[in-house]
Amino acid sequence: MPREQPDFVVIANRLPVDRVTSPDGEVLWRTSPGGLVTALEPVMRRHDGAWIGWHGAADEKLRPFDHAGMHLVPIPLTEDDVQEYYEGFSNATLWPLYHDVIAAPEYHREWWDAYVRVNRRFAKKAAQIAAEGATVWVQDYQLQLVPQMLRALRPDLRIGFFLHIPFPPTELYQQLPWRREILEGLLGADLVGFQAPGAAQNFIRLVRQRVGHKTHRDTVYLPDGRTVLAKAYPISIDAEGFETLSRTPEVQARAAEIRESLGNPETVLLGIDRLDYTKGLPQRLRAFGELVADGLVQLDDVKFIQIATPSRERVNSYKLLRDNINQLVGRINGDIGRIGQQPIQYLHASYPREEMAAMYRAADVMVVTPLRDGMNLVAKEYIATRWDNRGALVLSEFAGAAAELKQAYLVNPHDINGLKQKMLEAINASGRETSRRMKALRKQVMENDIDRWANDFLTELNAQRDPHGKTTRPIS
Repeated sequence: MPREQPDFVVIANRLPVDRVTSPDGEVLWRTSPGGLVTALEPVMRRHDGAWIGWHGAADEKLRPFDHAGMHLVPIPLTEDDVQEYYEGFSNATLWPLYHDVIAAPEYHREWWDAYVRVNRRFAKKAAQIAAEGATVWVQDYQLQLVPQMLRALRPDLRIGFFLHIPFPPTELYQQLPWRREILEGLLGADLVGFQAPGAAQNFIRLVRQRVGHKTHRDTVYLPDGRTVLAKAYPISIDAEGFETLSRTPEVQARAAEIRESLGNPETVLLGIDRLDYTKGLPQRLRAFGELVADGLVQLDDVKFIQIATPSRERVNSYKLLRDNINQLVGRINGDIGRIGQQPIQYLHASYPREEMAAMYRAADVMVVTPLRDGMNLVAKEYIATRWDNRGALVLSEFAGAAAELKQAYLVNPHDINGLKQKMLEAINASGRETSRRMKALRKQVMENDIDRWANDFLTELNAQRDPHGKTTRPIS
């Protein structure tokens, strides 16, 4: 019996599953960790929804399949697609451009051609499977052309787009040779969501200046009578789920074990990041190394764990960063460490959610100091696990989360002396002070969780009406 066309479709670069092989050789699919999957799973189930995305292997075609109540529609990518659309235009052009040009973006016409080609493939598949009047939610910077392409194919659809990373100011964005095409691609959506109000304002300003459409506050007025709304919807986490996990006896026992393996120091500092040049790892590590070298903290009393999750291992700039971080950690530990006592415990590996929760519980001070970040969910995950109102968060002013987490120890990560001072304040803060700050942080995170983010966005998207009177089906 053929499957009914879905009323709700999510389009993302990746499917929400990872392929794993069991000990007996059976190939299985496992739901990927992450807040987006957590937020959208219930909506997908209620509306018999579909998720369109790449399954992670090049030069392989898979049929649609069901997993954990979700209908998954794989989009094939060739090895050339992966190199040019994903590693090239998405991650060597758009990623650095959208992150304040911390690394220099590369502009190659063949990469752009691949980006257009792959975006069209996603749009065609969505147009093929979506029900009449369905709601389609497109995710992130890899797919910024999909809204317009899909609108041309299926004007009956209600289309939303959410950008999970920063959106750059005019001065930086205008470097992009295909700046107008990207803006027009996004204008195919009824609602364009950003992490921060400043990003939405950047988009509105660029549309007015570069495309020439009339705008007023958060609304763009198109010549055909359609309007596009651009607003901020700060993304969050499954806060209750993280707290529940962190309260389990297994996680609490593992947290104690982690501290014991470090020699039960007075203070454990923790950093957990993807290995990315936007995360400010060199500045953070130098600051801590100087605190130890200057005698402001004692090696016996304070330890620093830095987790650097492997990321984009085939991209040259990431290979270089990995080598540089390895050298920096080795130099710091060699200069100020002692036999059996390394000030920085550096781990270049990925860990399951349970181990992450245990690390959060083991840490007295969480250090989250990106040079630029759309949001940074690690900061929110740490707060969710601190149900005893203990612990301190040192947070970069340039993370999107800083606008919400005002009771963190906010810092400019480019200022090494300022970073040292804030880390020292967090280490030496009284229990009363850390408890006061953590209570306020937890109130913010627990009340504004991933469910609220998804509901707010979809409610606003449902409120957008087609000026031509075509009906669309509300999703909630």
